[in-house]
Amino acid sequence: MGENEMTEERIFDIAHLAHVELYSPKLEESVGFFKEMLGMSEISRQGKSVYMRAYEDHYHNTLIITENHEAGLGHLSLRATSPQALERRVAQIEKMGYGIGWIDGDIGHGRAYQFNSPDGHLMEVFWDVDYYQAPDDQKTPLLNRPQKRPNRGVPVRRIDHVNLLASETNKNVEFLEDALGFKVRERILAPDNTDVAAWLSVSNLVHDIAIMGDALGEKGRLHHLCYWYGYPQHLSDVADLLIENGHEIEVSPIKHGVSQAQCMYVFEPGGNRIELFGDAGYLIFDPDWKTIEWQSKDVDQAILWHGTQLPQEFFTHGTPLRSKEPVENK
Repeated sequence: MGENEMTEERIFDIAHLAHVELYSPKLEESVGFFKEMLGMSEISRQGKSVYMRAYEDHYHNTLIITENHEAGLGHLSLRATSPQALERRVAQIEKMGYGIGWIDGDIGHGRAYQFNSPDGHLMEVFWDVDYYQAPDDQKTPLLNRPQKRPNRGVPVRRIDHVNLLASETNKNVEFLEDALGFKVRERILAPDNTDVAAWLSVSNLVHDIAIMGDALGEKGRLHHLCYWYGYPQHLSDVADLLIENGHEIEVSPIKHGVSQAQCMYVFEPGGNRIELFGDAGYLIFDPDWKTIEWQSKDVDQAILWHGTQLPQEFFTHGTPLRSKEPVENK
């Protein structure tokens, strides 16, 4: 690069994914799954919502489960990097016409600005947050861990990412880039060079948010929420536990080409797909990272590097459930 050659200045106003709200028609069964299978802790209840956390999440909560007539995404929440960054992102979202407005806050965080993605996914961004303060019986001498490792289930360690289905993939990807400063780390391209799927982050992860084309042409659906173990062996451990307790494993442990993640997929009782990361693959430190682009000829390796083939429903099932035929089959 020449001395006078300029690169586009990155937006560093969003820090990371802070929490996700899932809707469930089976509230107590869903809470029991995350608590007893994945070792998460119930921290608070308000109305029809239960607030939960993994043991290495530093904030008060990273998961909200809210009773609803059907499964799906309630909202996802992002934390800004500063109060000033929050105001800058709000101004940009409003300028683009996707804003809804401010709320006073929720359990675990202060005032937040709510907005929609182009596809209608409800999102919010905030700055003020409550850090988890463990009660005395949950304090650990490992001072960089917020609480003791739970002694139930196979405990997940932290929230990792969320994967959203979209009727217009590129429009939603571009919104995350332009409004919030996300960078596309990897993408799968259709023959016409539009995005089949894209993996975006504001952190060192390959993705904090992924966008996949909705095969049914629906808007605003959820593909999955992911929690992180960090140890591939835990996938085998939790698979035993899930099977013995009658839970549905959709995809046994595999490795994706995209992100190099070792992972598995399971359905929680409310119907939402949950991904579990045994190993999140690689991290990104290069500030000039060039997007990895998988062409149609490479798509098999991108989706599945090794392991059991993914069922067809993996590409059509999202929440809320819809029974339409895939768009290409109409």
